[in-house]
Amino acid sequence: MNSVDGTPEGQDMTAEPERFLKEPADGQRVTVMLAAFEGWNDAGEAASDALHYLNKLWDGKKVATVDAEEYYDFQFTRPTVRRTSSGARKVKWPSTRIYKAEVPDSNVDVVLVLGTEPSYRWRAYTTELLVHAEALKVDSVILVGALLADVPHSRPIPVSTTTEDSSLRERLNLEASQYEGPVGIVGVLAEFAMLAGLPTVSLWAAVPHYVAQPPSPKAQLAILHRIEDLLQVPLDSQALAEESEAWERGVDELATEDPEITAYVRQLEEAKDTADLPEASGESIAREFERYLKRRGKERP
Repeated sequence: MNSVDGTPEGQDMTAEPERFLKEPADGQRVTVMLAAFEGWNDAGEAASDALHYLNKLWDGKKVATVDAEEYYDFQFTRPTVRRTSSGARKVKWPSTRIYKAEVPDSNVDVVLVLGTEPSYRWRAYTTELLVHAEALKVDSVILVGALLADVPHSRPIPVSTTTEDSSLRERLNLEASQYEGPVGIVGVLAEFAMLAGLPTVSLWAAVPHYVAQPPSPKAQLAILHRIEDLLQVPLDSQALAEESEAWERGVDELATEDPEITAYVRQLEEAKDTADLPEASGESIAREFERYLKRRGKERP
């Protein structure tokens, strides 16, 4: 079964024979756009939460917004009211915000697109985003989504990676999508970015459908690990890892209270373990060890 954006559901693309980002010339930097959208493309809010995490981690600064009046149906995507620190009431409108940040100890800059899937004029909306991308000198694009799937919460969350760029598929050992059917704004932006000549990949995390309510820290963490691999930069995700472990323990406790859920989870676990059995685990272990070494190297004075 495929995702809404054509990603084979449950596929975990772990092979990365080459780097996604090509090494820039000395003294230069490379700029990557990462985009996620709340709504249909964002099961458990895992995708948008992952990019919010990065924006906070890297101290992103807002550089642009997309006018909400042009693209949103406020009866469908309603504004919300909240109290400010001074106690005043403030209406928060749905919008798309664009941030820019420098990744510490690297030659990578990121442009983070955070917003809600629009209601209207998707072509104009994606074109406007790509105009901002050009102005910010974006070199490549990573689109992030999350979908509900028949996967167990007690196993690693699959994060699949696809691209329609034939050169990227060959270089990174990725696959093209075979999906046909309705797509969300992530799929539309992927096509427009490709037409604009930007190397583009799509990441999709598979969120267990029986615990679909946000937050989904385990799926969020899996997305961050995949971004970490693509960008080749170490991420401080210890706090999120602890949240992920607490979330899994909580789901375990809830599952034990319902014999039917317990049996269903066991069935999913057996299916997952059987599917993974033919694949050697050495590669994934090696990559985790490499990630650990990078973090240790960053921590040393």
